[in-house]
Amino acid sequence: MDEGLRPFFEPRGVMLVGASQHPEKLGYGLARNLLLSDYQGEIRYVNPKGGRLFEQPIYPRIADVPGPVDLAVLLVPAEAVPGALEECADAGIRAVIIASGGFSEVGAAGRALEVQCCDIARQRGLRLVGPNCIGILDTHLPLDTTFLPPPGPPPGSVAFISHSGAICAAVIDWARGQGFGLSRLVSLGNQIDVNESDVLLPVAEDRYTRVVTLYLEGVSDGRRFVEQASAAAQLKPVIALKVGRYESGRKAVASHTGALAGQEEAFNAAFRRAGVIRAETSEEMFDWARALAWSPLPAGRRVAVLTNAGGPGVTAADALEAQGLQLAELSSETRKALGELLPPAASLGNPVDMLASASPQQYADSLRALLADTEVDAVMVILPPPPMHTAAGVANAMIPIIQTASKPVVVALMGERMIQEAMERLRAAHVPEYRFPERAAAALAVLADRAENKGRGQPEFKLYEDVDQARVGEILSDTEASVEGFLPEDSVRMILEAYGLPVLPSVRASSAAQAAAAAAVLGGAVAMKIYSADIPHKSDSGGVSLNLGSGEEVAQEYEAMLARVGRAHPEARLDGVQLQPMIQAGQEVILGAVQDAQFGALVMFGSGGVEVEGLGDVAFALAPVSEAECDTLLETTWAGRKLAGFRNLPATDRVAVQEAIRRLGQLAADFSQLTEIEINPLRVFAAGKGAVALDARIRVNGEIYHK
Repeated sequence: MDEGLRPFFEPRGVMLVGASQHPEKLGYGLARNLLLSDYQGEIRYVNPKGGRLFEQPIYPRIADVPGPVDLAVLLVPAEAVPGALEECADAGIRAVIIASGGFSEVGAAGRALEVQCCDIARQRGLRLVGPNCIGILDTHLPLDTTFLPPPGPPPGSVAFISHSGAICAAVIDWARGQGFGLSRLVSLGNQIDVNESDVLLPVAEDRYTRVVTLYLEGVSDGRRFVEQASAAAQLKPVIALKVGRYESGRKAVASHTGALAGQEEAFNAAFRRAGVIRAETSEEMFDWARALAWSPLPAGRRVAVLTNAGGPGVTAADALEAQGLQLAELSSETRKALGELLPPAASLGNPVDMLASASPQQYADSLRALLADTEVDAVMVILPPPPMHTAAGVANAMIPIIQTASKPVVVALMGERMIQEAMERLRAAHVPEYRFPERAAAALAVLADRAENKGRGQPEFKLYEDVDQARVGEILSDTEASVEGFLPEDSVRMILEAYGLPVLPSVRASSAAQAAAAAAVLGGAVAMKIYSADIPHKSDSGGVSLNLGSGEEVAQEYEAMLARVGRAHPEARLDGVQLQPMIQAGQEVILGAVQDAQFGALVMFGSGGVEVEGLGDVAFALAPVSEAECDTLLETTWAGRKLAGFRNLPATDRVAVQEAIRRLGQLAADFSQLTEIEINPLRVFAAGKGAVALDARIRVNGEIYHK
């Protein structure tokens, strides 16, 4: 742990500046919580009025406070915070939680106060949490620096880091009702100093924490977040709820890649790189956190379903398949054991339907049999209110088996009023229970994902040594881009060649006669494309012609193309045409890269051609791209999967595509001034025959894609 952060999590003494004797003031509530938390270090109160609070003296000044105190909590008017920070520094206190509001959240004057506080912190060596935050809570130390109403959360194993203080208050109350406890809670507020990346590792390293959950509205430094989250995820599962998914404010972009790359795609790529599990809702986040905190990890994705009714069993089977899990094939020994336990009419397949008459003992014995099957990695128990027994009786019978099992068991406890006692028993025993099979299946899928990704280590980036960075630098310094920032096509081709990306031979022509002569040099049928830095989408403007044969046909099409494109784009500068040989058929994909404002270079792969935006069959990864991430890009897109062949489509050169992705990622990572790069399409030939870029463009001086 960074020693500057240690007092936030292991303080020797805590000082509250702004303590109040008035029960309706926040300063009273915070002082009360410090006392009720049973914190074993020194607790000191400060207020200019002096007096006593909870049988402790209130010191008029920070300088009057006796040690040892190494953490201060400020709950004073915003304008008084800078002075209090100076006094803390004079007293040797280097860790400060600013719980006060009235900063950037209220406007320009508050932002100016934040700048002043940051300047003091830098000059005096302070670390600051907040302002406008709830504070830090640790149920095991224990310590509560919040002003929230008691009781606080029970001690537990789920940590929560949040940008929102109000969410913290709701989570504490909700966690108490849901039957799971918190280990640590960190409210970051406006994050003028300490941010989410700073606290991830200290929280993950806590011995009482088994799962780290995050409520994020953004990140302060994208690449550092990935680094710290990756290190934290090696220690404990990390689940993030990123909000603000649909915020507006995209800047203009001119490539398919730029249009499809957004804030959410960048966050998804960052979370995948770091091994962070992304939840779509608050409920999902804590559903999964309970399962990860309370359950062993499965050895695989084979699930047995135990139910007393057919309908919920079918629902569970669908939900498991939708989550990428599979129904286990039960062994003959297991079927025989179940047959001896259950009535003749019971279904001994999977799902196992014990029938409505199933007793608590039958639930328990059948569960034991399923867990003993080596073909079963996990079990979902479905428990609607039994007609002849109580749900609580069934829960009581199963709990000892679940608690000693080496495989995860989740319970779909269906109902409301009639299952309340069973719910309380299961929660008290730390057995994950959910109202419906769909939520239970999602929790099992997260357990399987964690088992597969645990300990995977940092991605390995095998960078190509044959790239020519110096050559690209020379091209960029010697090239003049268009008004929109696009490089001339000759420069684009040379840049791609410098990084080993496959490009077609190309000849430029600025007259019909030159075009005919160029076609003769290339030999065979040719493709003709308009040459203009002002027209990024050539085919949309009639600027592409294919399979031109004779020199006469080439010359005629030259004149027709310039006239056609000129009518469509009278403002564009037309510098002739570019001719390339027609090449063999193959599958077409798109490769692209953009510079994301938070995470840097982002690489895209997907279905290419003119319908790329309509299909939306694309996936993103942070650059540079590892071999494993390349595999993920191919496996999660139809464009990548069909490279192996599909119906009348023969298998193509998957290895060549992977190399092109990695080379493009290396180029984008090396040159942040290349704000948009796109190869569309990349034509991929038969296995072992390579691939080639049919068209490409690079934008350099357009605005970086800010979200």
